[in-house]
Amino acid sequence: MRNITLSIQYDGTNYKGWQRLGDSDKTIQGKLENVLTKMTNEEIEIIGSGRTDAGVHALNQVANFKTNSAITLKEILEYTAHYLPEDIVVKSAVEASENFHSRYNAKRKIYLYRICNNLQHNVFERKYVYHITEPLDRTAMKEAASILVGQHDFRSFTSLKSKKKSTVREIYSIDIIDNKDEMQIIYDGNGFLHNMVRIITGTLIEIGKDKLKVSELRNILNSKDRSCAGYTAPPKGLFLKDVLY
Repeated sequence: MRNITLSIQYDGTNYKGWQRLGDSDKTIQGKLENVLTKMTNEEIEIIGSGRTDAGVHALNQVANFKTNSAITLKEILEYTAHYLPEDIVVKSAVEASENFHSRYNAKRKIYLYRICNNLQHNVFERKYVYHITEPLDRTAMKEAASILVGQHDFRSFTSLKSKKKSTVREIYSIDIIDNKDEMQIIYDGNGFLHNMVRIITGTLIEIGKDKLKVSELRNILNSKDRSCAGYTAPPKGLFLKDVLY
């Protein structure tokens, strides 16, 4: 049995997220499994490093699947390039060890959130950048971001309903970078909860607009109450940038 690891790039605009859904064929996992199943003549299940939400993009999603097929790695790339929709691309395929698991073996994930902070926006980027016309206080946002770095219980920053699942995660860094009219927020951590990056982003934006104070953030974090945090930023600005093993 071979274990094949894929590096995948996708535009999530027209999809209901990564995870396969029984009532829809508009998922990234579903599209990949359909093509890989036809390619190998086997029932393929592909395991992603994590589940991106509806409308979220990936610059480098990592996933693996097992097969008895003798198809070459080059043929996998050629077949997927031909049969996948144009908004999903398999960038690379490699042989992995039998025990490799793209989700369980992931050590770090890096997410990128893009914001256009200007009166006008680039019409060709509108599906991939969150447009905010009000001025944002970068200094306040950076100060707030530094409070969230480290190991914390991030229950205030997730839409996860279960009380049994641990909501403790470690964020290694949150970098806020200005690139002309675009603000980029880069999150590097050992894992992220459902909607966590988007809720943190929405909270930082509210701080940038002076709707929340930096001094309130620690209380929000300690409250472990989702209703205390800011809004959930829209998915179109979010990209899974990389997965590290």
